Amino acid sequence: MEDFRRRQRQRAVQESSRASGLASRDESDCVSSEPADTVTSRLNQLFKNNGAGYKLQLCPGETYTLTDAIYMTAANQELSTAGYPTDDDRAMLVISGQIVNGTGQTTAVDGSCNACSGAALRNVQINGSRGNMTIVTGGANIEFGGHTNGQLIEYVHSFDPRSWSCLHVAEGGNTCTNITVQNNDIGPAGLDVFQQWADGISVACRNSIVRNNVINNPTDGGIVIFGSPGTQVYNNTIEVYNQTLLGGINLVDFGAFNGDYSGTVVHDNTIYGGFATDDEDDDGQTKGENDDDSIIKIGIAIGPRTWFGNNAYNNISSSGTVTNNKLSGAFTYGIGLTSAKNFTVTGNSFFGNYSFIGARGPNCTDNATPSPGAFVVDQKTAVSSTYQTDFVAISDGDSLTCVLPPDGGDYWPYRSDPTSSDDDEGLSGGAKAGIAIGVIFGVLAVAAAAYFIRRWALQRAANERAYKSSRRSAFLANKNY
Repeated sequence: MEDFRRRQRQRAVQESSRASGLASRDESDCVSSEPADTVTSRLNQLFKNNGAGYKLQLCPGETYTLTDAIYMTAANQELSTAGYPTDDDRAMLVISGQIVNGTGQTTAVDGSCNACSGAALRNVQINGSRGNMTIVTGGANIEFGGHTNGQLIEYVHSFDPRSWSCLHVAEGGNTCTNITVQNNDIGPAGLDVFQQWADGISVACRNSIVRNNVINNPTDGGIVIFGSPGTQVYNNTIEVYNQTLLGGINLVDFGAFNGDYSGTVVHDNTIYGGFATDDEDDDGQTKGENDDDSIIKIGIAIGPRTWFGNNAYNNISSSGTVTNNKLSGAFTYGIGLTSAKNFTVTGNSFFGNYSFIGARGPNCTDNATPSPGAFVVDQKTAVSSTYQTDFVAISDGDSLTCVLPPDGGDYWPYRSDPTSSDDDEGLSGGAKAGIAIGVIFGVLAVAAAAYFIRRWALQRAANERAYKSSRRSAFLANKNY
């Protein structure tokens, strides 16, 4: 079954690549991974010697073991696999540099030089090879952005980062603009153990596009948006299956653009929390156990205090839009809205089976932790904003990620068939959770979910295999979050 799903996934990505106009190239032009002991220096020398516009193409199916990052050096350079495959034939870059006292190589490709406008990373795979290590101080698997514009990252599989993110686009003193991050398969990333987390995609770049990416099993943020005014984030799928994720899409970081989300629109994304992993009973039960107690604590987090509590001081997120996103599965909170101004949050909904679970953890403050729910807002700190009527007011929205999932029990919804013609089918889990979906939301959910659930199914098998190599049972007894 896994091989069948893998072939389905590869076929789907290949169809997508043909539709987007990816051109093939003579594979005889590719740069070999052999001799392996000189590959890092050879690749870097090629970028250094060939200047602007140089395309460095790797050989399909080959593994490049790197002892340092590959650094782009000039405008419009490209690193890609010859023939632009979109399956496992993509060249594999493996981070293997030495780690000493928690620091060392954490980046495979760095396209953030001041002259690197127009740089492209396409159709490769990057294995951060964290292995049995704890998190390492350093950059992401991929470091792009900086004082640049017009960059592109597409059809890249980046997973198991040694450090904090699979893919980071830096703000460059808030001068970065117009990067496109699309059609990538990202994750797993990090461990769901206190301060061992990692992001999927982390973006701090104006007027950018983040679309059509699949982020599997991240642990910190699925997609983290650091202000990035004018950026569009849409048609992405975020899911967990055997890890707990702090936040699906996060708009909580103040530093890069002083909380300015003007023109930033997060829309039409699909976020899947945990689902039951035991066999569904024949008696019509809609919930079961999850072997790893996997949930998403906050589906979409808005405002610094949602994440950082009192450490956010008076910082706010301002002027963003979050609309028409769909969620399904197990969450503590679907959307948490605090410490925000001039935000618009409308048209977001749950579909299929879902539940809201979790309770106070050891890192929660003495203040009352809100009960789990779909949409929660701290009206004292979220001001001058427009949000949908099904938000529930809470007295304290600080540090919502301090909650913990249940330790076992029949609390996780079974994944429902989103293509069912029975409108009530997708509502049953939600009804028992105490949340009702309107008929209009239900119809929209059927259309949106039919596409995204297929992408989820095609991705899951390959990513689960990648995840198993990085799971560390030694940490599992210390899930303090």
